[in-house]
Amino acid sequence: MSAIALTVAGAPAGAAPGKPRPARAGDLAATGHRTAKGASTFSAKAAGEDEEEGSSDIMEQADQWNEARSSPGVVAPGAYSAAWAQLQSLPHTGGRWVDETGLPYNADDPRYRDINSNSSGGAGNVTGRITGLAADDHGYVYAGSANGGVWRSSTGGGNWHPISDKLPSPATGDLRLDGKGRLWYATGEANTSATSFVGAGVFVLGDPRHGEFSASSRVGGTELESTTIRALRFGGDKVWAATSRGVWTHSTTNLSGPWKLEFAPNPDYLPGGSKAGDASAPYKNIANDVAIDPKDPSKVILAIGWRSGDDYNGFYTKVGGAWQRTTLAGDIASDPDNVGAVTFAASADGSKYYAIEQSPEQLNTNPDSGLGGIYASDSGSPFGPWKLVADYHKLAASGSANTSPGYMPGIQAWYNQFLQVDPKDPKHVYLGLEEVFETKDAGATWTTPGPYWNFYFDCWSIDPSKQTGDCHQTPHSDQHAIAIGSNGGKPYVIVGNDGGAYRRPVNGRADASGHATDWASLNDGSMDVLQYYSVGVGADRQGHNAGVAISGGLQDNGESILRPGDKVMGSNFGGDGGDTIVDPNNGCNIAAEYVYLALSVTNNCAVNDGSWTTDPSKVSSRNVAPPDNALGSAGARFIAPIAADGKDWVAGGTHVWIQHKGFDIQSGADWINVFDLGAGHVASGVAISGGMVYVGWCGPCNNQGFTRGIAVGKADGTGWHQLTLPVDGVIPNRYVSGFDVDPANPNHVFVAINGYSRKWTEGPGAGVGHVFESRDAGAHWTDISANLPDIPANAVKVLWGGGLVVGTDLGVLYRPAGQTGWKVLGRNLPTTTTMQLRTGLGGWRLYTATHGRGIQSYDLWQLLLFG
Repeated sequence: MSAIALTVAGAPAGAAPGKPRPARAGDLAATGHRTAKGASTFSAKAAGEDEEEGSSDIMEQADQWNEARSSPGVVAPGAYSAAWAQLQSLPHTGGRWVDETGLPYNADDPRYRDINSNSSGGAGNVTGRITGLAADDHGYVYAGSANGGVWRSSTGGGNWHPISDKLPSPATGDLRLDGKGRLWYATGEANTSATSFVGAGVFVLGDPRHGEFSASSRVGGTELESTTIRALRFGGDKVWAATSRGVWTHSTTNLSGPWKLEFAPNPDYLPGGSKAGDASAPYKNIANDVAIDPKDPSKVILAIGWRSGDDYNGFYTKVGGAWQRTTLAGDIASDPDNVGAVTFAASADGSKYYAIEQSPEQLNTNPDSGLGGIYASDSGSPFGPWKLVADYHKLAASGSANTSPGYMPGIQAWYNQFLQVDPKDPKHVYLGLEEVFETKDAGATWTTPGPYWNFYFDCWSIDPSKQTGDCHQTPHSDQHAIAIGSNGGKPYVIVGNDGGAYRRPVNGRADASGHATDWASLNDGSMDVLQYYSVGVGADRQGHNAGVAISGGLQDNGESILRPGDKVMGSNFGGDGGDTIVDPNNGCNIAAEYVYLALSVTNNCAVNDGSWTTDPSKVSSRNVAPPDNALGSAGARFIAPIAADGKDWVAGGTHVWIQHKGFDIQSGADWINVFDLGAGHVASGVAISGGMVYVGWCGPCNNQGFTRGIAVGKADGTGWHQLTLPVDGVIPNRYVSGFDVDPANPNHVFVAINGYSRKWTEGPGAGVGHVFESRDAGAHWTDISANLPDIPANAVKVLWGGGLVVGTDLGVLYRPAGQTGWKVLGRNLPTTTTMQLRTGLGGWRLYTATHGRGIQSYDLWQLLLFG
């Protein structure tokens, strides 16, 4: 969920440099790669144009997400639970939300084979990131999403139902079934960085086939609140938790009582310690996994370390009652430079142990991969001796799609890891990195049953009559979780990744290249955990169906579009989807951002049959990025803000860019630089209305010297100036998330402020409040937060009639016109982060882009009916 008690100082010393990203469909065309059955194509990509999400992108994305929530300092434990308690005490309005995106989302929709789409790559139906999986032998499968909670299927996957909506945190770190059939849910996702969606501890469900998690099912007390948990492991009568604050244990027989801190390499940096306020504190006690000797559960190895390297990185074991660094026997590295993120897996019969080791040294110096290696212990002991059974060169030669310099297997090994041994065969192992690998001989040879995508293979074509040419369905890229289960005696393996969950038989079929022919997507639309950054709506008519087209940008799942009458959503832009502008009068006029202000515009919803590959004039979208995009992360935020008022558009990077052609814009040259935000400053929120423009900025944006500001001017380029915002002024010295302007008065503006108040944030000028109002174009501000929970605010929207809504990390709050108090809007919006708010249908329907539960809408007429 929110990043509490975890500072983000960007990446500390030793962080990895940027890594190249692999090409997407349009880039293949640009290089003349074979597309439609060998046809040579043209060069179409501009500098800075869309590419698939890469290693440096994910790091930047994670860091910037958390900077917004933690700056200007360190957030103390308890902030999130306090905000949750505040939310529970607020009244609700009447009315209910509607899940607009609760239907299949086809990444290979044949309608959208345009140059900037990844349609035909082979991922098929997708949903949001799955970071935990568990399965039994009776067809029950449990999937934990990055920020959408836990879901249950009784059919081996599909027809999902949420079972954790009563919990305060929807962020999944790990999901495990114990020997008694209980389901353990570790909250706080640890995949992206030390500072990801933090959680509220560990919860246990005694009857997972029928029950639901409740807040009273938490194991222990608050010890693991506001942490991330990378792994749970069971040994004897203990459960071990590898967290962002060290390794903890708890009894599995008596679930009450506190968790015990077993080991933290740098305890002074823990909350309450003498160095807890240090900018590097969140990175000083990272635990990645626990390996328990199957023959003696008192013998344990702890894998400890920050992905980018630190002196404390290494393996630890208990000697004479004290935890000490140890050197494991064999090939596996044990030194601080080469022990990063580690995942262990033991065979069911105790005869073998396997390990993935990510290397900080490789991450920081090798442009091709961050993988140290894959290792096997034939003794069955985690102490070894370990032998190297695969490096990234060996995996690349096993049928991988990632064979080009700059993007080879393990390039994101700090982010993508799973390891699972077949319970019936200790030599049969599934390995997850960016792709899914498999060995049936304990690592002597490997295949790639789940390649990154199919674009590079001879079987691929863009032919819209086929999903992915003559290739087969493949899982989405970026693997995080795995489980083996069965139904009716038929065993299957399920993998979780950035595109959801996929299943195949444990001993499935493959083609001559080793690519599986029997993957099935389990993303049938019933588990809507899509992670949206943005939403836009506009009137649309498709055939006999009239209504609105709903578009939105997603984490690693491109841009989705839902048109009237659709039973399946399509993806018309690939990669990461950022901010979005949609013409309210024509929902097929869309401006879609990739990252760092890489903007594309289409005037036909990017409908295309792929004919652009042989005839350049048939491309359905064009690249219109402002010049700051060419600077990458130095020129704009990862998800940079854009906004429109008719034909007047604003885009925020290190400069403020304006264009007056609306959806008739033809290229980046149509943008006008109207204001320089200042050295090191980048826009964090923008608004434009009635000729007035408001731009929030930060720089530095992390807790190492954090500063923020607001610039104001006119769309015609005149009157630009910086507002005077003292560090200890009315507007807190925290991240400026977004604005909205009164449509009747361009000088009447509201601003949403992220982060937590000074009660929880140890930083200069953290102040109080989250929503502020000005009636004189920002010259003076009033705090109107009142009873709003002290939780990061991401968006604010003025409603018709004068009401106000705010999107926060807990949900959507509403303040009626003429009142000062806030209420929870509606009665059924799932707990997750709301990133953006938009209105449609003449202002009478509110749409929210949630980062974990899709796009939800609320009919505002309900406020008149139910209050």
